[in-house]
Amino acid sequence: MASALYPLKFLPLYKNVIWGGNRLRDYGFNYDPLPNCGELWALSSVKDHESVISNGFLADNTLNEAIEIYMGDLVGDKVYNRYGTEFPLLVKLIDAARDLSIQVHPDDELAQRRGMPWGKTEMWYVMQADEGSRLISGFRRDTTPEEYKAALEAGHLTDLLHAEQPEAGDVYFIPAGRVHALGAGIMVAEIQQTSDCTYRIYDYDRVDKDGKKRQLHTAEAMDAIDFSGIQGHAHTHYHAHMNETVTLAACPYFNTHLIPFDTPIRKNLEELDTFVLYLCVEGLAAVKSMDTIVPMHVGECVLVPAAADSVELFCEGPAKLLEVTIDTTDWDDAPSMENDWVAQFIGGLRDEHEHCGCHDDCEHDHPDDCDCGHHHHE
Repeated sequence: MASALYPLKFLPLYKNVIWGGNRLRDYGFNYDPLPNCGELWALSSVKDHESVISNGFLADNTLNEAIEIYMGDLVGDKVYNRYGTEFPLLVKLIDAARDLSIQVHPDDELAQRRGMPWGKTEMWYVMQADEGSRLISGFRRDTTPEEYKAALEAGHLTDLLHAEQPEAGDVYFIPAGRVHALGAGIMVAEIQQTSDCTYRIYDYDRVDKDGKKRQLHTAEAMDAIDFSGIQGHAHTHYHAHMNETVTLAACPYFNTHLIPFDTPIRKNLEELDTFVLYLCVEGLAAVKSMDTIVPMHVGECVLVPAAADSVELFCEGPAKLLEVTIDTTDWDDAPSMENDWVAQFIGGLRDEHEHCGCHDDCEHDHPDDCDCGHHHHE
């Protein structure tokens, strides 16, 4: 019989990329001998890049192995029935010292037509943003495919795209199909579906260390792009209050909340039928559940099992956590997600008892040349 579960903590996975920076060293992460760390994967179930547990008797086992043993007790029965031993979310910190390529991700339907299990909907929580930094999210106005192709061929794609200057604390929801890009000088926490498929559509004509331009996926991207324009600001409006939980994003793939706090908080999880994931984005904190206390600093994740009845949050001085769950209330036993949904952004407070192409960081055009740790889909 399996031993009792407890909150799990994980070793980070470091990704050296062409556009990466070195801000993560400021939070105590040592990724020597890599020259930079553009992406820190705090929690991953991506094949061949599964997170390894760092605490308790399950240490040195992968997240996928733990799910295989504990199934619904770890992730929730409905989540396990749908995803099996694959954890449904990928959690990253992204540090952009240079502009990322302009890109788009497929939705579930298109991804599955192309032989991949899931598309990619994601969100960004901006942790740092240099003065004058900019990011891209969607089109300025409704755009036709013909206008898009003409601008792309002429090298003027950015003229059609909606750009904003972010600030620390801003939130951007990026549904599958939205053209987007992080700009230089920005660091974000990213919550996304477990998928590593990105269609790169413009890369500023830059070259890698071998003098080669990175592969583009303009043809593959055409069927993925949502050409509708952004109305108003692309960032999510919310109001945070100390020691309260505020919802940042809610969609079928994840619900993300922000918890700024400076005093202990206790939450009842008895009515929740899924895991609860905490990512520290500011300060020092600790998670206590199932008689186990797990400390955490910025960039670290703690996964509270679905079997937990409650959780207590502690901090040393003011801290901020992202709390991530999945709302399975309306799920049936179907093996795949429905796609006719509209993501909801909620700015009000909730009671504390509520609750491919190639990945952008790869410098190589061919899988055999690639050591970045990501999968290529021709």
